[in-house]
Amino acid sequence: MEQSIDARPKRSLKEVWLITVGHGLTHWYPATFYLLLPIIGKELGLTYTQIGFIISFQYIASSISNIPGGMLVDMVGRKSLLMATSLFWVGFPYVLMSLTQNYWFLLICVALVGIGNNLWHPTAIPTLSHNYPERKGFVLSIHGMGANIGDALAPLAIGSILTVLDWRQVVVFNVVPGVFMAFAILYFLRNLYVSKKDKKDTTPAKDKDGMSFKEYRAGLGALLKNRSLLIISTSSGFRSMTQNALNTFLPLYLFYELDFTEAMLGVALFVLQAAGLIAAPISGSLSDRLGRKNIITASMVMTAAILVVMAAFPQSKIFVVFIAVLGFFLYAIRPVMQAWLMESTPKKMAGTSVGFLFGVQALFSSLAPTAAGLIADRFGLFSTFYFVAATIILANLLIFFMPNSPSHKTDASPSATG
Repeated sequence: MEQSIDARPKRSLKEVWLITVGHGLTHWYPATFYLLLPIIGKELGLTYTQIGFIISFQYIASSISNIPGGMLVDMVGRKSLLMATSLFWVGFPYVLMSLTQNYWFLLICVALVGIGNNLWHPTAIPTLSHNYPERKGFVLSIHGMGANIGDALAPLAIGSILTVLDWRQVVVFNVVPGVFMAFAILYFLRNLYVSKKDKKDTTPAKDKDGMSFKEYRAGLGALLKNRSLLIISTSSGFRSMTQNALNTFLPLYLFYELDFTEAMLGVALFVLQAAGLIAAPISGSLSDRLGRKNIITASMVMTAAILVVMAAFPQSKIFVVFIAVLGFFLYAIRPVMQAWLMESTPKKMAGTSVGFLFGVQALFSSLAPTAAGLIADRFGLFSTFYFVAATIILANLLIFFMPNSPSHKTDASPSATG
């Protein structure tokens, strides 16, 4: 098996780049919303806890729908259609959001966003992982770069646009690129293949990948006994708590406490994500050579250290520099976790595995903003930085229970249970 993979000529990356652009847009919309949150919160007169619960509610909806989304991917197998559907669904609720006049309607809109976003990762990550088995860490880091680009450019662009338009106009205008990209994916990836053993293997993905319910049920039973899946997902869940609490309350701190303008806020969030953009391909390539566990552990330790330094110097003039360093190490972890998961779970259950991972991440992420909001209302806004430092430390502790990652040149067999 290893010999045949090594002998296989390197495949073109054109599919990777197209899927990466789509991934960037699935992150563009949430990144826009994080920037708008301080403005919306001020307009509606919301407490920190209420603002935090908006993001929590979105992730509750995402958590509930992630595992069914992964099951749908494994059983249906129509990759381009599912990715296009996800792109449209994650953008359209923001149009509805422009009509909101109260807190409860806003919660409904963000719940719809959470549901739509769950189809993307269980579709895209297994597709890339299994099309490029010997370069898994690298291609998933490219895919992760799309997320960082979307997360970075959205606040920079929207922060500038807010000097001309109000936030309601912005969310309507914002839906156009997602609809355009959904049609592009439907067209250019209409003959997407998930696994080509050789050039004669031209069975379309939708005919090749689907499973019967009986096959799926047997695979699911084995998957639920996979210890590696549980540890990776739980550790990644704590890391997601760090990321989501930071994404929610860092803009609030900069806007309310340090008096950043909308444009300055956009620049600061751009710096956070741009650093992650640089880190993703570096960490992905290094993890292919040095092992997933080593890279993840080093990145988490550095993330915790930077958060402690930020907490010690809240009014420092180089606070944005701290943000950049934090972004580099925090976002370096994401593609490595995903590659590790693909190596630790059966290929046929890849969609469900990713759905489970993102379901756990969404569940943990749903807890973080509300918890951080309660802390901020009780002890002050800056106290949330201590909370996010604690979550990344917990994530790192779990990694020590994982065995070293398997060879990146093989996929986990269906019988693997970690």
